[in-house]
Amino acid sequence: MNSGLAGKVVLVTGASGGIGSAMARAFANEGAHLVLHYCKSRTAVELLERELAIECLLAQADLTRETEVRRLFRSALKRFGRVDTLVANAGAWISKDVPLHKISLRQWRQTVDQVLTSAFLTVREFMAVVARQKRGNAVLIASTAAIFGEAGHADYASAKAAMAFGLTRTAKNEIARIAPHTSKYCGGRVNCICPGWTVVPRTKAELRNAAMVRKVTATMALPQIARAEDIANAAIFLSSDTLARHITGQALVVAGGMEGRLLWRPEETDPSIA
Repeated sequence: MNSGLAGKVVLVTGASGGIGSAMARAFANEGAHLVLHYCKSRTAVELLERELAIECLLAQADLTRETEVRRLFRSALKRFGRVDTLVANAGAWISKDVPLHKISLRQWRQTVDQVLTSAFLTVREFMAVVARQKRGNAVLIASTAAIFGEAGHADYASAKAAMAFGLTRTAKNEIARIAPHTSKYCGGRVNCICPGWTVVPRTKAELRNAAMVRKVTATMALPQIARAEDIANAAIFLSSDTLARHITGQALVVAGGMEGRLLWRPEETDPSIA
């Protein structure tokens, strides 16, 4: 089925990461023009650009800084004249488990800035572009932590939940007014993808541990770790005004039918008092 994305301009934040690069490849396969954002990993983005057989713009920005986000969009508009789709994928994850009662205010603020504030600034700037061009859609990349929580990562789960629900659902109402539905256009749309555990470089070490894989897949109807391409396919679908023309404000969980989190190992519970 034709996605209608050929010739569209797609800005992917965090394009140097495992999921970001997979989404870039998927959009390139659809014939889109790409703005590949990165913060520090220029080498990875340059390698990705060489791999893609389409027109790309490489753009560096610290997305927690207003001036740099504005510069990112100015660069995109100077090169392509418009931005049709924003994929707000950039974020941060502190791998060490820290219980809520031990999270420092500094860590909390750092995570909220890198996850939620960066998404807010990026979406805000994109909405200003949409208001001028009267068209556009956005896909925010959150996490299953937003749906089920994540013990040891209250900062991350809270920031991603704000993205998946408060920000996505408010933005979908506002974008529909600045990019209204017409007889020839479905209207502006905003949706969210919540990936679960996914095979990417950041998780490779943990996923070599068979016990960890068992713990993670025990919560899934389809007991397999997601591949980055699974997230990319969902992003293509939601970005397409042809395929997802009547879908907005939704949080799509890509996690094999996950039911929740495995909180206790069998040996940690006492059946006599259950």
